[in-house]
Amino acid sequence: MREKTITDHGADLLIRAGAVHTLVPGQAPQRALAVRGDRIAAVSADPHGLDHLVSAGTEVHELPDATALPAFDDTHTHLIFAALGAHDVPVHRARNIPEFLDLIRQRAAVTPEGEWIRTTTNWQELNLAERRMPTAAELDTATDRHPVLVKRGGHNDVVNTFALRLAGITEDTPVPPGGTIGRGSDGMLNGRLIDNALHLVEHLLPAPDRAQRIDGLRLASRDYAATGIGTVRDCAVTPEDYAALLAAREAGALGTRVRALISALGLTSAAQVEDLLDVMEEWRDNSDPWLSVWGVKFGLDGGLEAGATEEPYACDHAFSGMLIWEPDALTEAVEAVVRRGWRVGTHAYGDRAVRTLLDVYERVLQRNPGLPAGMLVMEHGGLAGPEQQCRAVELGIPVTIQQPLLHDTAEVEEGFWGPERVARLFPARGWIDLGAQVSAGSDFPVGQFGAMRSIWGMTTRQTVIGVKGPEHAITYDEALTLHTTGAARLTGEEHLRGTLTPGRLADLSIWDQDPAHCPGDTLRDLKPTHTFVGGLLVAATGTQ
Repeated sequence: MREKTITDHGADLLIRAGAVHTLVPGQAPQRALAVRGDRIAAVSADPHGLDHLVSAGTEVHELPDATALPAFDDTHTHLIFAALGAHDVPVHRARNIPEFLDLIRQRAAVTPEGEWIRTTTNWQELNLAERRMPTAAELDTATDRHPVLVKRGGHNDVVNTFALRLAGITEDTPVPPGGTIGRGSDGMLNGRLIDNALHLVEHLLPAPDRAQRIDGLRLASRDYAATGIGTVRDCAVTPEDYAALLAAREAGALGTRVRALISALGLTSAAQVEDLLDVMEEWRDNSDPWLSVWGVKFGLDGGLEAGATEEPYACDHAFSGMLIWEPDALTEAVEAVVRRGWRVGTHAYGDRAVRTLLDVYERVLQRNPGLPAGMLVMEHGGLAGPEQQCRAVELGIPVTIQQPLLHDTAEVEEGFWGPERVARLFPARGWIDLGAQVSAGSDFPVGQFGAMRSIWGMTTRQTVIGVKGPEHAITYDEALTLHTTGAARLTGEEHLRGTLTPGRLADLSIWDQDPAHCPGDTLRDLKPTHTFVGGLLVAATGTQ
């Protein structure tokens, strides 16, 4: 994406709209907004109040019925997964396992023998008629001449026998700490791998072709922008992924800004984390407003199937999830990161994981006095109860929440945790009332990304199986803040983004109706007509 050149005078872009919501407290809606270069130059309550900035080179959008808002942030998502999925087998379209297998079979027919086949990740087994995942044996019927990797979200894989054989996984393979090697009811391997067992297979996959990766990032980032999202905080980026992002940035292929969390997932010691930090050194001084490293991502517990809970699972009273790190080891690893000046975001989903993470963060803060605010972030905080919410606020720990994750997975999660706990997930009302620094995202591919889809979910608490925990709902204005000004605060960019004010980056979304007054499903599915990032039109679905 090419930057705008700054003109000597006047405006490069002028938008006249029915309402420009700057999100400055107390400021009435404006009617005109001018952009020079990549920054907002001026706003005016008069739709013609900036006409003096119009010149022959000014691009003018006359949108008298439209509403302008800042472009949204998705503060916890996985653009990298979306980009990889742009060229993967689209199993999210399957309605049952035969269709699922047939999509893989079609790809196998045009893929040279021995080459890997991988699938998209944004699907749920309960959306299949059989309401379960396929097995290795079933994947073998699609192809036994290719290794197949089926991913679901970021915590689960299913692979075929070819892939198990390549990885050397047998009945006698030790289960990695914090991981699961799945077995069927007959005790035999079923191809399922969870959390720290993922690397047993995934390290074998060849790096995608660079041109293909750049094209995937181009397609995926514009898909985000088409929903009104201008910045993504990608919470699992490997060094190889970051190299691809740098290449995409150089090629002008990014349609959103990217704030990357470099992944420490799969690492088990502070020494390994130190090696990762050595690799990150060359990115420390990157001040590119389109692409930068936010910090390091850890995972403390599992996802839907293995989140660490205080009480046993509803489906298995002998199981309470798993902690991927021992608290002492995680404390040492987090300290290694913050002592190098990087920030930390840690996945903590179940209530036991939330409690343990706050113990770890409290020790890090005590042993490293003077750490800047916002250095330690809780990702998800899914089952954080009132006591742990208060603790997080007292410690100054920001939290990111993801209502689309709850919406899409509520039925799956009820099977593991029961309805009472699922209704308590992502208690936005409590976080806000306590004065927490909270921001919002999707956790794609587990939840569906989309600016207004997230707003709708937080205001209604609607899920695929009905409303869950309505007492945790928040207002439209509060939800809007979690994706704009609150999100910019999380990334340390409140002086650059989040409001539509002169001097800020010209990241804005244009809607053909005011989202604040859209009913129910209309809000859920609402898309902007235009999304601008740095004054550049990166997505457009409406008329100019």
